[in-house]
Amino acid sequence: MLVRAALRTSRLSSLAPVQRRSASSLVFLEHKNGKLNDSSLNAVTAAQSLGSDTAGIVVGSKSDVDGVLEEVKKIDGLTKIYTAASDSYAHSLAENVAPLLASVLPAKNISHIFAAHTAVGKNVFPRLAGLLDSSMIADIVALESSGDVFIRPIYAGNAILKIKSSPKDKFKIVTVRTTAFDKAKTEGGSAAVEEVEATSGDASTKYVSEELTISSRPDLSSASRVVSGGRALKSQENFNKILDPLADALGAAVGASRAAVDAGYADNSLQVGQTGKVVAPELYVAAGISGAIQHLAGMKESKMIVAINKDPDAPIFQVADVGLVADLFEAVPELTKKVEGAKA
Repeated sequence: MLVRAALRTSRLSSLAPVQRRSASSLVFLEHKNGKLNDSSLNAVTAAQSLGSDTAGIVVGSKSDVDGVLEEVKKIDGLTKIYTAASDSYAHSLAENVAPLLASVLPAKNISHIFAAHTAVGKNVFPRLAGLLDSSMIADIVALESSGDVFIRPIYAGNAILKIKSSPKDKFKIVTVRTTAFDKAKTEGGSAAVEEVEATSGDASTKYVSEELTISSRPDLSSASRVVSGGRALKSQENFNKILDPLADALGAAVGASRAAVDAGYADNSLQVGQTGKVVAPELYVAAGISGAIQHLAGMKESKMIVAINKDPDAPIFQVADVGLVADLFEAVPELTKKVEGAKA
Protein backbone atom coordinates (compact mmCIF):
# COMPACT_ATOMS: atom_id res chain seq x y z
CA MET A 1 0.00 0.00 0.00
CA LEU A 2 2.79 2.40 0.86
CA VAL A 3 4.57 1.59 -2.39
CA ARG A 4 1.42 2.32 -4.38
CA ALA A 5 1.00 5.59 -2.56
CA ALA A 6 4.56 6.56 -3.43
CA LEU A 7 4.01 5.70 -7.09
CA ARG A 8 0.87 7.81 -7.19
CA THR A 9 2.76 10.73 -5.67
CA SER A 10 5.39 10.38 -8.38
CA ARG A 11 2.78 10.35 -11.15
CA LEU A 12 1.04 13.42 -9.73
CA SER A 13 4.34 15.26 -9.54
CA SER A 14 4.89 14.70 -13.26
CA LEU A 15 1.60 16.32 -14.27
CA ALA A 16 1.65 19.71 -15.91
CA PRO A 17 1.77 22.43 -13.25
CA VAL A 18 -1.49 24.09 -12.35
CA GLN A 19 -1.65 27.72 -11.35
CA ARG A 20 -2.07 27.87 -7.59
CA ARG A 21 -4.02 30.35 -5.57
CA SER A 22 -2.52 31.69 -2.39
CA ALA A 23 -3.53 29.34 0.40
CA SER A 24 -6.16 30.40 2.89
CA SER A 25 -7.86 28.17 5.40
CA LEU A 26 -11.32 27.88 6.91
CA VAL A 27 -12.20 25.83 9.99
CA PHE A 28 -15.67 24.43 10.51
CA LEU A 29 -16.31 25.16 14.19
CA GLU A 30 -18.58 22.60 15.81
CA HIS A 31 -20.78 23.57 18.70
CA LYS A 32 -23.76 22.34 20.67
CA ASN A 33 -26.07 24.03 23.14
CA GLY A 34 -24.11 27.26 23.02
CA LYS A 35 -20.74 25.65 23.73
CA LEU A 36 -17.86 25.15 21.32
CA ASN A 37 -16.72 21.55 20.77
CA ASP A 38 -13.12 21.43 21.98
CA SER A 39 -12.22 19.16 19.06
CA SER A 40 -12.55 22.16 16.75
CA LEU A 41 -9.62 23.81 18.54
CA ASN A 42 -7.37 20.97 17.37
CA ALA A 43 -8.58 21.56 13.81
CA VAL A 44 -7.68 25.25 14.17
CA THR A 45 -4.12 24.31 15.09
CA ALA A 46 -3.88 22.03 12.05
CA ALA A 47 -5.12 24.80 9.77
CA GLN A 48 -2.70 27.33 11.26
CA SER A 49 0.26 25.05 10.54
CA LEU A 50 -0.06 26.05 6.86
CA GLY A 51 1.09 29.53 7.83
CA SER A 52 -1.72 31.19 5.92
CA ASP A 53 -4.71 33.29 6.94
CA THR A 54 -7.09 31.15 8.96
CA ALA A 55 -10.77 31.92 9.42
CA GLY A 56 -13.54 30.04 11.18
CA ILE A 57 -17.18 29.46 10.31
CA VAL A 58 -20.04 28.95 12.76
CA VAL A 59 -23.23 27.41 11.37
CA GLY A 60 -26.46 26.85 13.28
CA SER A 61 -29.73 28.37 14.36
CA LYS A 62 -29.61 32.05 15.29
CA SER A 63 -29.75 31.32 19.02
CA ASP A 64 -26.98 28.72 18.74
CA VAL A 65 -24.73 31.01 16.71
CA ASP A 66 -25.29 33.95 19.05
CA GLY A 67 -24.65 31.74 22.06
CA VAL A 68 -21.24 30.52 20.92
CA LEU A 69 -20.00 33.57 19.01
CA GLU A 70 -18.28 35.34 21.90
CA GLU A 71 -16.34 32.19 22.76
CA VAL A 72 -15.33 31.66 19.14
CA LYS A 73 -14.11 35.25 18.68
CA LYS A 74 -11.53 34.68 21.43
CA ILE A 75 -9.78 31.82 19.60
CA ASP A 76 -6.20 32.89 19.08
CA GLY A 77 -5.02 33.14 15.48
CA LEU A 78 -8.33 33.37 13.64
CA THR A 79 -8.49 36.41 11.39
CA LYS A 80 -12.22 36.30 10.71
CA ILE A 81 -15.34 34.47 11.83
CA TYR A 82 -18.05 33.78 9.27
CA THR A 83 -21.53 33.07 10.61
CA ALA A 84 -24.55 31.51 8.93
CA ALA A 85 -27.78 31.37 10.91
CA SER A 86 -30.88 29.44 9.92
CA ASP A 87 -33.20 26.96 11.63
CA SER A 88 -32.28 24.45 8.91
CA TYR A 89 -28.72 24.37 10.30
CA ALA A 90 -29.81 23.71 13.90
CA HIS A 91 -28.78 20.04 13.97
CA SER A 92 -25.83 20.13 11.52
CA LEU A 93 -27.56 18.00 8.89
CA ALA A 94 -25.07 17.38 6.09
CA GLU A 95 -27.78 17.87 3.47
CA ASN A 96 -28.19 21.48 4.63
CA VAL A 97 -24.71 22.44 5.86
CA ALA A 98 -22.65 21.07 2.96
CA PRO A 99 -24.30 23.28 0.26
CA LEU A 100 -23.63 26.33 2.43
CA LEU A 101 -19.93 25.48 2.80
CA ALA A 102 -19.73 24.71 -0.91
CA SER A 103 -20.90 28.25 -1.66
CA VAL A 104 -18.63 29.92 0.90
CA LEU A 105 -15.32 28.40 -0.22
CA PRO A 106 -15.18 29.88 -3.76
CA ALA A 107 -16.89 33.11 -2.71
CA LYS A 108 -14.28 33.80 0.00
CA ASN A 109 -11.32 32.43 -1.98
CA ILE A 110 -10.72 29.59 0.48
CA SER A 111 -8.30 26.85 -0.58
CA HIS A 112 -8.42 24.57 2.50
CA ILE A 113 -11.25 23.70 4.86
CA PHE A 114 -10.68 21.75 8.07
CA ALA A 115 -12.89 20.05 10.63
CA ALA A 116 -12.36 17.67 13.50
CA HIS A 117 -12.75 13.99 12.59
CA THR A 118 -15.93 13.71 14.65
CA ALA A 119 -19.35 12.30 13.78
CA VAL A 120 -20.37 15.70 12.39
CA GLY A 121 -17.18 16.19 10.39
CA LYS A 122 -17.39 12.67 8.97
CA ASN A 123 -21.00 13.33 7.96
CA VAL A 124 -20.70 16.80 6.41
CA PHE A 125 -17.33 16.75 4.66
CA PRO A 126 -17.80 13.78 2.29
CA ARG A 127 -20.94 15.44 0.93
CA LEU A 128 -19.06 18.74 0.65
CA ALA A 129 -16.29 17.00 -1.29
CA GLY A 130 -18.86 15.57 -3.68
CA LEU A 131 -20.46 18.95 -4.27
CA LEU A 132 -17.08 20.53 -5.04
CA ASP A 133 -15.77 17.58 -7.05
CA SER A 134 -12.69 17.39 -4.82
CA SER A 135 -11.08 14.57 -2.89
CA MET A 136 -11.89 14.06 0.76
CA ILE A 137 -8.75 13.75 2.93
CA ALA A 138 -9.71 12.14 6.24
CA ASP A 139 -8.24 11.72 9.70
CA ILE A 140 -4.86 13.40 9.13
CA VAL A 141 -2.18 13.44 11.83
CA ALA A 142 0.20 15.86 10.07
CA LEU A 143 0.49 18.04 6.98
CA GLU A 144 3.27 19.77 5.12
CA SER A 145 3.44 23.53 4.73
CA SER A 146 3.00 23.19 0.96
CA GLY A 147 -0.65 22.48 1.69
CA ASP A 148 -1.03 19.51 -0.65
CA VAL A 149 0.75 16.74 1.27
CA PHE A 150 -1.02 15.09 4.19
CA ILE A 151 -0.19 12.20 6.51
CA ARG A 152 -2.73 9.79 7.95
CA PRO A 153 -2.65 6.39 9.69
CA ILE A 154 -3.89 3.22 7.98
CA TYR A 155 -4.22 -0.43 9.03
CA ALA A 156 -5.36 0.53 12.53
CA GLY A 157 -2.36 2.82 12.96
CA ASN A 158 0.25 0.21 12.04
CA ALA A 159 1.29 2.07 8.89
CA ILE A 160 1.49 5.73 7.96
CA LEU A 161 0.34 6.92 4.54
CA LYS A 162 1.60 10.11 2.91
CA ILE A 163 -0.94 11.53 0.46
CA LYS A 164 -0.37 14.19 -2.18
CA SER A 165 -3.64 15.68 -3.34
CA SER A 166 -4.28 16.11 -7.02
CA PRO A 167 -3.51 19.55 -8.51
CA LYS A 168 -6.93 19.30 -10.16
CA ASP A 169 -8.60 19.61 -6.75
CA LYS A 170 -9.31 23.30 -6.28
CA PHE A 171 -10.22 22.75 -2.64
CA LYS A 172 -8.60 20.63 0.06
CA ILE A 173 -11.31 19.15 2.28
CA VAL A 174 -9.69 17.76 5.40
CA THR A 175 -10.71 16.18 8.70
CA VAL A 176 -8.22 16.12 11.55
CA ARG A 177 -7.42 13.47 14.14
CA THR A 178 -7.74 15.62 17.22
CA THR A 179 -5.21 13.69 19.31
CA ALA A 180 -2.45 14.59 16.84
CA PHE A 181 -2.69 18.39 17.28
CA ASP A 182 -2.67 20.67 20.30
CA LYS A 183 -5.73 22.75 21.06
CA ALA A 184 -5.65 26.37 19.93
CA LYS A 185 -5.80 28.91 22.77
CA THR A 186 -9.19 30.37 23.55
CA GLU A 187 -7.88 33.74 24.66
CA GLY A 188 -6.20 36.64 22.95
CA GLY A 189 -8.24 36.47 19.78
CA SER A 190 -10.17 39.39 18.34
CA ALA A 191 -11.49 38.15 15.01
CA ALA A 192 -13.86 40.25 12.95
CA VAL A 193 -17.29 38.77 12.30
CA GLU A 194 -18.93 38.55 8.88
CA GLU A 195 -22.35 37.08 8.22
CA VAL A 196 -22.84 34.94 5.11
CA GLU A 197 -26.15 34.29 3.43
CA ALA A 198 -27.89 31.04 4.25
CA THR A 199 -28.56 28.63 1.39
CA SER A 200 -31.44 26.27 0.80
CA GLY A 201 -30.66 22.64 1.54
CA ASP A 202 -32.30 19.29 0.86
CA ALA A 203 -35.90 19.71 2.00
CA SER A 204 -36.46 15.95 1.81
CA THR A 205 -34.25 15.37 4.87
CA LYS A 206 -35.59 16.42 8.25
CA TYR A 207 -34.35 16.13 11.80
CA VAL A 208 -36.58 13.85 13.87
CA SER A 209 -34.97 13.23 17.25
CA GLU A 210 -31.82 12.17 19.05
CA GLU A 211 -31.07 10.06 22.10
CA LEU A 212 -28.18 11.22 24.25
CA THR A 213 -26.25 9.48 26.99
CA ILE A 214 -25.98 12.07 29.76
CA SER A 215 -23.00 11.85 32.11
CA SER A 216 -21.58 14.12 34.77
CA ARG A 217 -18.09 12.83 33.97
CA PRO A 218 -15.68 14.49 31.52
CA ASP A 219 -16.27 13.95 27.81
CA LEU A 220 -14.45 10.81 26.69
CA SER A 221 -12.94 12.40 23.57
CA SER A 222 -11.24 15.24 25.44
CA ALA A 223 -10.78 13.90 28.99
CA SER A 224 -7.29 14.07 30.49
CA ARG A 225 -7.89 10.78 32.33
CA VAL A 226 -9.75 7.70 31.10
CA VAL A 227 -10.62 4.43 32.84
CA SER A 228 -11.63 1.69 30.39
CA GLY A 229 -12.91 -1.83 30.90
CA GLY A 230 -13.06 -4.94 28.77
CA ARG A 231 -15.01 -8.15 28.48
CA ALA A 232 -13.19 -9.61 31.50
CA LEU A 233 -15.58 -7.61 33.71
CA LYS A 234 -18.21 -10.23 32.79
CA SER A 235 -21.36 -8.13 33.22
CA GLN A 236 -22.77 -4.62 33.07
CA GLU A 237 -23.23 -4.68 36.84
CA ASN A 238 -19.56 -5.48 37.37
CA PHE A 239 -18.51 -2.89 34.78
CA ASN A 240 -20.26 -0.13 36.70
CA LYS A 241 -19.45 -1.47 40.17
CA ILE A 242 -15.72 -1.87 39.53
CA LEU A 243 -14.87 1.01 37.19
CA ASP A 244 -17.15 3.85 38.30
CA PRO A 245 -15.57 4.35 41.76
CA LEU A 246 -12.07 4.50 40.24
CA ALA A 247 -13.20 6.92 37.54
CA ASP A 248 -14.86 9.12 40.18
CA ALA A 249 -11.75 9.05 42.36
CA LEU A 250 -9.53 10.06 39.43
CA GLY A 251 -11.98 12.54 37.92
CA ALA A 252 -11.82 10.43 34.77
CA ALA A 253 -14.07 9.57 31.86
CA VAL A 254 -15.16 5.95 31.42
CA GLY A 255 -14.37 4.02 28.23
CA ALA A 256 -14.84 0.47 27.01
CA SER A 257 -13.42 -2.00 24.54
CA ARG A 258 -15.53 -3.10 21.60
CA ALA A 259 -15.91 -6.53 23.19
CA ALA A 260 -17.42 -4.94 26.30
CA VAL A 261 -19.77 -2.82 24.21
CA ASP A 262 -20.85 -5.77 22.05
CA ALA A 263 -21.53 -7.78 25.21
CA GLY A 264 -23.83 -5.03 26.47
CA TYR A 265 -21.67 -3.96 29.41
CA ALA A 266 -21.36 -0.36 28.22
CA ASP A 267 -23.03 2.05 25.82
CA ASN A 268 -21.46 2.30 22.35
CA SER A 269 -20.74 6.00 22.99
CA LEU A 270 -18.02 4.78 25.38
CA GLN A 271 -16.23 2.59 22.85
CA VAL A 272 -12.54 3.31 22.37
CA GLY A 273 -10.77 1.97 19.31
CA GLN A 274 -10.61 1.89 15.55
CA THR A 275 -14.41 1.85 15.19
CA GLY A 276 -15.00 3.96 18.30
CA LYS A 277 -13.33 7.05 19.69
CA VAL A 278 -9.64 7.86 19.46
CA VAL A 279 -8.30 9.27 22.71
CA ALA A 280 -4.90 10.43 23.95
CA PRO A 281 -5.31 11.36 27.63
CA GLU A 282 -2.58 12.01 30.15
CA LEU A 283 -3.60 8.77 31.90
CA TYR A 284 -5.32 5.72 30.40
CA VAL A 285 -6.21 2.84 32.70
CA ALA A 286 -7.11 -0.41 30.89
CA ALA A 287 -8.76 -2.94 33.18
CA GLY A 288 -9.45 -6.38 31.79
CA ILE A 289 -8.64 -5.34 28.22
CA SER A 290 -6.52 -7.82 26.28
CA GLY A 291 -5.23 -5.23 23.80
CA ALA A 292 -6.60 -6.21 20.39
CA ILE A 293 -5.13 -4.16 17.56
CA GLN A 294 -8.48 -2.40 17.00
CA HIS A 295 -8.49 -1.14 20.59
CA LEU A 296 -4.84 -0.10 20.57
CA ALA A 297 -5.53 2.06 17.52
CA GLY A 298 -7.78 4.21 19.68
CA MET A 299 -5.59 4.73 22.74
CA LYS A 300 -1.92 3.95 22.13
CA GLU A 301 -1.01 7.66 21.89
CA SER A 302 -1.97 8.13 25.56
CA LYS A 303 0.82 9.69 27.61
CA MET A 304 0.66 7.08 30.42
CA ILE A 305 -0.96 3.68 29.92
CA VAL A 306 -1.70 1.52 32.97
CA ALA A 307 -2.79 -2.05 32.21
CA ILE A 308 -4.39 -4.47 34.66
CA ASN A 309 -4.85 -8.01 33.38
CA LYS A 310 -4.39 -11.46 34.86
CA ASP A 311 -2.92 -12.79 31.59
CA PRO A 312 0.81 -11.93 31.53
CA ASP A 313 0.90 -12.48 27.77
CA ALA A 314 -1.91 -10.02 26.98
CA PRO A 315 -0.91 -7.71 24.09
CA ILE A 316 -1.91 -4.65 26.13
CA PHE A 317 1.31 -5.02 28.14
CA GLN A 318 3.36 -4.38 24.98
CA VAL A 319 2.17 -0.75 24.88
CA ALA A 320 1.65 -0.20 28.62
CA ASP A 321 3.94 2.08 30.60
CA VAL A 322 2.85 0.37 33.83
CA GLY A 323 1.53 -3.19 33.92
CA LEU A 324 -0.03 -5.15 36.75
CA VAL A 325 -0.63 -8.88 36.34
CA ALA A 326 -3.51 -9.38 38.74
CA ASP A 327 -7.20 -10.14 39.07
CA LEU A 328 -8.96 -6.88 38.25
CA PHE A 329 -11.76 -7.67 40.73
CA GLU A 330 -9.18 -7.37 43.50
CA ALA A 331 -6.70 -4.90 42.01
CA VAL A 332 -9.08 -2.16 40.85
CA PRO A 333 -10.96 -1.75 44.17
CA GLU A 334 -7.61 -1.69 45.99
CA LEU A 335 -6.31 0.96 43.58
CA THR A 336 -9.48 2.97 44.12
CA LYS A 337 -8.96 2.94 47.89
CA LYS A 338 -5.38 4.12 47.52
CA VAL A 339 -6.38 6.98 45.19
CA GLU A 340 -9.18 8.05 47.56
CA GLY A 341 -6.77 7.83 50.48
CA ALA A 342 -4.21 9.99 48.70
CA LYS A 343 -6.88 12.64 48.07
CA ALA A 344 -8.09 12.67 51.66
